[in-house]
Amino acid sequence: MAEGGRYYNEHDDRAGGPSFRNRKGRGSYRGRGYSDGRPRERPRGGHMGGFGGPGPRSRFEDTDVDVSMNDGNSQDGSSQRRFNPYGRPNRRGDGRFDRDRRGDRGGLDRGRGGGGGGGGGGGYRGGERRGGRGDGGGGRNKGWFKMTVPHGKRYDKKWLLTALQNLCPVPFTAVQYHTDGHRAHFYVDDFSAANALHKSSHKITDNEGYKVFVHMNSCAPPSFVAELKPEDMEHLKQCMAKRFDGSQQALDLNNIRTDPDLVSQNIEVILNRKTCMDAVVKIIEENIPELVGLNLSNNRIYKLDDVADLVSKAPHLKTLNLSSNELKQERELDRLKGLKLVELWLDRNPLCDTYKDEASYISAIRQRFPRLIKLDGQDLPPSIGFDVETPTAIPTCKGSCFGSDEIKSIILRFLQQYYSIYDSGDRQLLLDAYHEGASFSLSTPYSNQNPSRSSLGEYHKDSRNLKRLKDPSTRFRLLKHTRLNVVAFLNELPKTQHDTASFNVDVNTYTNTLLTFTVSGVFKEVDGKSRESTMAFSRVFITVPAGNSGLCIVNDGLFLRTATTEEIRRAFVAPAPTPSSSPVPTLSAPHQEMLSAFSVTSGMNMEWSQKCLQDNEWDFNRAGQIFTQLKTDGKIPDVAFIK
Repeated sequence: MAEGGRYYNEHDDRAGGPSFRNRKGRGSYRGRGYSDGRPRERPRGGHMGGFGGPGPRSRFEDTDVDVSMNDGNSQDGSSQRRFNPYGRPNRRGDGRFDRDRRGDRGGLDRGRGGGGGGGGGGGYRGGERRGGRGDGGGGRNKGWFKMTVPHGKRYDKKWLLTALQNLCPVPFTAVQYHTDGHRAHFYVDDFSAANALHKSSHKITDNEGYKVFVHMNSCAPPSFVAELKPEDMEHLKQCMAKRFDGSQQALDLNNIRTDPDLVSQNIEVILNRKTCMDAVVKIIEENIPELVGLNLSNNRIYKLDDVADLVSKAPHLKTLNLSSNELKQERELDRLKGLKLVELWLDRNPLCDTYKDEASYISAIRQRFPRLIKLDGQDLPPSIGFDVETPTAIPTCKGSCFGSDEIKSIILRFLQQYYSIYDSGDRQLLLDAYHEGASFSLSTPYSNQNPSRSSLGEYHKDSRNLKRLKDPSTRFRLLKHTRLNVVAFLNELPKTQHDTASFNVDVNTYTNTLLTFTVSGVFKEVDGKSRESTMAFSRVFITVPAGNSGLCIVNDGLFLRTATTEEIRRAFVAPAPTPSSSPVPTLSAPHQEMLSAFSVTSGMNMEWSQKCLQDNEWDFNRAGQIFTQLKTDGKIPDVAFIK
């Protein structure tokens, strides 16, 4: 996160500059840090937000830091330049505004003297610079800290702060709570509170079962910009009215901070400040919600979080000018993807320097705004695509598709027999289910995660994911041939229990000599490292007829993945009855007669019919009502109708 010109990553554990990279030992001395302000506190034995070394995220996902694209090994000594579609040279902001945003780092003169209180300037002592710490006044507990909650935008502000306060032994006040992308941020002005908040990481679990992380970074005091006064809002409204073109439904706010009407009233409207942009958006919402064109050029805007409110406040906006601002990363545009823009200006923004050529620049912008026909004043070639509103809701699952009752009966009987053996202690009996020349393959999703930490760790070594495996010999080795090798491999896999009520079946191909179908659902392991962990599977069976209405497998493809939160919630809620040699015990004559009648009426087999009647205390009418409701809701598994 950029704060006061210093960049911190959520998992950044770098303590010293390159000059200390090769020092031996792990003494307490720390080299000059990346920040000239208050040094970041490190708990004993490790850094904040990691386990002692830079983890994968700190190396690969440090998205908030400006990274040089120069190749240090270039033979000609020149750096490779990124494509700039407008010939604008790369620049480092060096004006007053840039210094304001970076914060004044302070020189040696300012750093002398140690400074009283928590905000004192830093000085050089013993070869180490200690900025912003000071030795007098408030001492260690003074200073500002920025608290960051990754993915905090998904949480309700009140819920999150209440949960943190309940765990934090030190009372705190969250200053300037706000979101940036998927993260939530706020400031505290006490080290003890900040450290206690950081230690509450992993201790809060959200309603989806995820742990809440809290990171802390020392920072400069946040800028406290008060909201515009009512009289200032009125002046701003009059200024915007003067700049509004009713015939075009367009509003020109170019360089509004220098507008004479506002300057004469000593009103600062700087649109990179949240309070000012919120005021502008509020006036648009209340007075010109039908706005079609908006010019925000030359306003030093470096992020679009607050501009994103226009998606809901000005839904008819078609033309947007963001040229001559300070936008550095294309991901900022993601905040505006909800706008149906047809014209957009981005020239003279630093992000224009990051594309290797014009085609990649146009492609990246069009991915976010597919309706765009003009970019930076230049007509774009027609795009090829579908006129689909985004986001598009995925249709709900329609359940199993068999094609006919005859095929349904064959498949359900096959699955009941197959998985009753598969989930038993001995899978050797599955030999009769496979053809002599059968083939089998297993695949898992590709992941950068350490397999030992994944619930699918037992399966990764045998995964034949063709997107990951390129070596032909490895691909061939992981493909199991002949039924003996297939069943031997299945016997080596962890013992499982499948939730037959979760099964979903789709018939892909059906002829007189071939039947191909896919079955998906959830299961859990009953032994091994991932015992009781719920996982999901999708299995494609290619079969041929065998015996009396039986099936013989010639190809078996099994795909495993971690189950979703919804799949875990619904798993094993209504377990199927345990198969037995005598599914219907001895009943009284009236109960036996009622059972037979209920089985005929409902279409369920005797075992499930008896379960339904017993659950409703042998009340035929009530059992019938419950059955009808459950069948309408699709909560009765297909195996209940196998007779």
